[in-house]
Amino acid sequence: MTFEELEALAQREIGHRLFTVMRHHGGHNQRVWSSNPAAYPPGGAKKVRETEWTRILLREGRPFIGRDAADIRTHFPDAETILALGCKSVLNLPVLHDGRVLGTVNLLHRAGHYGEAEAERGMRILAPAAVPLLLGDLPSGGS
Repeated sequence: MTFEELEALAQREIGHRLFTVMRHHGGHNQRVWSSNPAAYPPGGAKKVRETEWTRILLREGRPFIGRDAADIRTHFPDAETILALGCKSVLNLPVLHDGRVLGTVNLLHRAGHYGEAEAERGMRILAPAAVPLLLGDLPSGGS
């Protein structure tokens, strides 16, 4: 499977306006795929801040659901960019391998689009499909 095929699967199974895949390593999240490279180019990196989002997604390995613009503003420093794209809800799925978080699959859409059912479907279908993509994308020497 390619990143393009993963994005198409995400659109078919759950839906999104923006789709990105991030690799988590060394205290940073680096974007390796984006459906909107003008706004969110691959290669962009963010330093991991210790927040509720970090605890849920990266430390506990559970999906994070942001249901509306207030959730976006609370949890994302780039909220205004996200909201300007018409995205007012978010579903972040941890990509797990051997008990650790390799990265995340991120879907963003209109307010209220994501809930527990979408998180469960994403963890069953999308997150496992992303494992070989992220493993194949690791730099030499590991993460």
